[in-house]
Amino acid sequence: EVQLVESGGGLVQAGGSLRLSCSASGFTFDDNAIGWFRQVPGKEREGVASISFLDDSTYYGDSVKGRFTISTDNDKNTVYLQMNSLKPEDTARYYCAADQLPGSLLKRPRAVIHYWGQGTQVTVSS
Repeated sequence: EVQLVESGGGLVQAGGSLRLSCSASGFTFDDNAIGWFRQVPGKEREGVASISFLDDSTYYGDSVKGRFTISTDNDKNTVYLQMNSLKPEDTARYYCAADQLPGSLLKRPRAVIHYWGQGTQVTVSS
């Protein structure tokens, strides 16, 4: 059984930083894809960042480029999202997602992405 468990969310002031972690069990990173999405109530889930292990390509949503970085620790089966220069509009629940097809997760229909975590809340105060 695949499990994705997020951690690292919290309350931070605008301009600050947070690092989210997603620990994956029952899921190997080989030839797969993993990433982060976020959602606020009443809005669609937005793709934030993803990595494809076929060629280690990384993908970022336009709103986070230059501020967020996705990385992995393959030995720990963990993916991270380093978030810098946070803005109030980054406030959302952040979800880890994984799929068994390589490539970017960001534009992939949410319904076809196989695995989701429960999410971790990030709140950025102004």
